[in-house]
Amino acid sequence: MRVFLPATLPMLAVLQDSGRLDPAGGIGYAVTPALREWYADGDAEELDYAALAEAARASLRELATAPGAPCRRVVIAVELPDATPDAAGGRSAVRLVAPVGLEQVVSVHVDDADAEQTVRAAVEALDAAGAGDADAAAAVEEPEGFELLWFATQEIPDLVD
Repeated sequence: MRVFLPATLPMLAVLQDSGRLDPAGGIGYAVTPALREWYADGDAEELDYAALAEAARASLRELATAPGAPCRRVVIAVELPDATPDAAGGRSAVRLVAPVGLEQVVSVHVDDADAEQTVRAAVEALDAAGAGDADAAAAVEEPEGFELLWFATQEIPDLVD
């Protein structure tokens, strides 16, 4: 099962250095039955992209708890034997049963430096958006206008340097 993990560049460095990552809250995002039902007309690629987008949004929350981290959304795509859907986390949320090993990583998706200012503004607006502020909610959605760049696993050392 392909699972997309929200992360930060420091979390990616931990994965690179230790060979494993214990995602915050044990939550990832994948193509779940609920996502398939919601996005009934989507093909496999579109469904994967929807799960990746959810992980990218969740990476904003990871950045909010990582002061000093570069303000770039990071999503780590991993191949896992199993993950349990977790409806409380959203239609594509899954609960991981174990830490993730570097050997399970299939790709990494990271914002370009051009997105940093927009991502920073989104992170700063998270609390206000959660409280119902419409302008803050728009700021939180703004990074979705930037496509995440795709990196192969052998490029991870370059990303964390």
